[in-house]
Amino acid sequence: MEISTDTIMLLIFVFIIAAYLGVELISKVPSQLHTPLMSGTNAISGITIVGAIAACAINASGEHVFGVILGTIAIFFATVNVIGGYFVTDRMLAMFKKKEAPKK
Repeated sequence: MEISTDTIMLLIFVFIIAAYLGVELISKVPSQLHTPLMSGTNAISGITIVGAIAACAINASGEHVFGVILGTIAIFFATVNVIGGYFVTDRMLAMFKKKEAPKK
């Protein structure tokens, strides 16, 4: 199966538009909404992990080695994203906790 040049150019165009829109949208999010949005993003990344595991399982027969490699990379990066997201969310929530007054 060969991918045409038009298809590659379309995929590159979609990637560039998605990256631009992502940067523009994220830069406009107020800090109060960051934590709930991060939690939602973590849930989506968790779904990505499940999909990547399913893709690896389907391609595990050995015919599609490239699919297994891409699925493994997707699992790795989605896992890093979920773990990092939870660390950032925990740190943001810690900023909103009241600090105890020092004992005299």
